[in-house]
Amino acid sequence: MTDKPTRRDLMKPVHLLGFAFAAALFAGFVTALSTGAFTEQPGVVGSAWRLAAIVAGIVFIVVLLSLALLLLVVDPRDVVRPHDGPVMKPGADEDQREGDGEAKAPDGRE
Repeated sequence: MTDKPTRRDLMKPVHLLGFAFAAALFAGFVTALSTGAFTEQPGVVGSAWRLAAIVAGIVFIVVLLSLALLLLVVDPRDVVRPHDGPVMKPGADEDQREGDGEAKAPDGRE
């Protein structure tokens, strides 16, 4: 087996579903609270819970799709490669590829 992480190792599907479910619960609770689901008005309570369920479903789908699409951007090889140098330095990425992580002297000697 290799030590390289795969996309599945980076973010397991259960974690994706868990994050989306937590965000949906939060959005549903906030919607229910703000529309009067906990009041004693009979006509308002039913429509407030209905709206909260719709908002929770929408948030669940949007968060799940967003996390899945953002996960596709991550290259698993970048996770194991150290990023200790300056990010905005021109050619910093090329120097790291040439040496495969080995440090070079400033004048180019090894």
